[in-house]
Amino acid sequence: MSAEFYQSNVDRTKEQIKLLDKQINQNAFLRLGLMILGGIGIWQLFSLNNIFLVLGAFLFVIFLFAFLVFRQSKVDRKLQEAKVFLRINENELEVLNRKKNMYDDGIEFEDGKHPYSSDLDIFGPNSLFELVNRCATKDGVSKLKSWMEAPAQKEEITARQEAVNELKVDPEHLQAFQTKMLFNLGSKINLRSYIHSYFHDKSFQFGNGFYKVYVPLVPWIFLAGILFSVFVQNISGYLLGLAIIHLLWTMSQGGRVSQFSNRIDKIGVSLIGFSDAIKLMEDRKYVAPLNQELQRKIEVDAHQKKLSSIISELGKLIDKLDVRNNMLIGAILNMLFLWDFKQVMAISKWKNQYEDSILSGFDAVAKYESLVSLALLAYNHPDWIQPVIKDNFENDHVLAIEVNHPLIPETKSVGNDYEANDHKIALITGSNMAGKSTFLRTIGINAVLAYTGAVTCAKKFELPIYELVTYMRIKDSLNESTSTFKAELDRMKFILERVKNIKSSYFLIDEMLRGTNSVDKYLGSKAIIKKLISLDGRGMLATHDLQLSELVNDYPGYLKNYHFDIQVQGSEMLFDYKLKDGACTIFNASMLLKGIGIVVESEKVD
Repeated sequence: MSAEFYQSNVDRTKEQIKLLDKQINQNAFLRLGLMILGGIGIWQLFSLNNIFLVLGAFLFVIFLFAFLVFRQSKVDRKLQEAKVFLRINENELEVLNRKKNMYDDGIEFEDGKHPYSSDLDIFGPNSLFELVNRCATKDGVSKLKSWMEAPAQKEEITARQEAVNELKVDPEHLQAFQTKMLFNLGSKINLRSYIHSYFHDKSFQFGNGFYKVYVPLVPWIFLAGILFSVFVQNISGYLLGLAIIHLLWTMSQGGRVSQFSNRIDKIGVSLIGFSDAIKLMEDRKYVAPLNQELQRKIEVDAHQKKLSSIISELGKLIDKLDVRNNMLIGAILNMLFLWDFKQVMAISKWKNQYEDSILSGFDAVAKYESLVSLALLAYNHPDWIQPVIKDNFENDHVLAIEVNHPLIPETKSVGNDYEANDHKIALITGSNMAGKSTFLRTIGINAVLAYTGAVTCAKKFELPIYELVTYMRIKDSLNESTSTFKAELDRMKFILERVKNIKSSYFLIDEMLRGTNSVDKYLGSKAIIKKLISLDGRGMLATHDLQLSELVNDYPGYLKNYHFDIQVQGSEMLFDYKLKDGACTIFNASMLLKGIGIVVESEKVD
């Protein structure tokens, strides 16, 4: 359904772009024709020796030309917006087809020392973050990243779920918001921090107490002087002298005003770009409490103004200040009104009055961007389910029905069922490539989705809030002179400390102690499992070592055996990737080696 929606938008927008391009070309020819025909017409009118007719024709041509320029500008804006809208829809189709997302993939957040993000492919190319992210601003990216790095409280997760449920039913709104925000995409700066530092820059402080008193009085002084000259005594010479003083005064401060103008122009362009997106948030009627809360954050309580109107005020002030760029008009305005000082002081007042609201608005927009990302995930995958977050990690457990890995295409993914109602640790044995590691990652990555407030890739998914910790991709480090075995020991120490100190920990351990011999590996793994049990640990362990499955006899009700196996038909091995009860009895290493020309001989016992 979502693919059809996006494809329809792509087809319709491409036709719209063709029509807009045609209008732009027609408008360009009309302007050229008007200049040629208007020039010829005015030249011919000179022969009639009627200055009023010539002047009228000239003004008519100028007016018509200005109208065409205005229409061209309007069509240009529509064209640019249509191109952005097209880009957004094409990107959604790309993501649905498991291709590169144009939004940030979060590669800068990759951290091998994080409890789980590296092992579960949370950040980086082909990651969960790349699948979900639709945040164009650095603040939005940072917010979504923080949601995926650690679980929120149940109340916050529930609030996000309600907000997502409300947003996902209106994909047109989601796309409109994306379209307004896309101008931020690719920006290397954090706009909120950038503007915050600008607002606190000393160059934004202009004028002293005298300026604040005198500048507002200037128009009234000239009005009083003109009236005095008309009705009492002519003092026009004094007024002209005062006007020249004003002009020289503003010229002497021209450097500071220009610096102020240049800096506020940069902020203004960015802020005004936000205003349309903010207005989309302001104009909606929300039911979900979190959406209502974000809507309140973009209101200015003291004045009952909307943030978009405040930003528009800044745009108007910037436009007024830009009048100074016309030397003649700027000189007259400075002589009579101290125009530059008046506008700079008005902008400084605006900054002092609304700075907190602007920065609070940035926080709200960043959070809303993250919710839009989650809502688009839900819209794009209507068969994914919203998880149920349970209350108590000690008494509640994981329940998954038809759970799949969200990064594996549906055509290749196999769903599994799992419920931890009768054990705390699942010990999963199985053949090489049978699906053990993928299943551990499937549970982990869906848990991350659940704690983020997103839908999960399952028919049913329930779990309490756990602090995830993983042991999967253990690497050596030349920079730190760390061997694989040392890296494994360090990671296991990290896991044991977390399980000891954080009772809500949930571990996902894939094949312990790979960097040592088989005897030490078995004995060490057995000791670690016993240690985890003594710490009242919860989680899953995957292993090739079938002997470890015998620990279930020593810890009934705590450990439970599961396995992934293979089916052998002649010389062919078939993987069904289905989780089954009990320990594995079929292993495939010798068969895999035979496939590359190596025959493993079984040992004979005398």
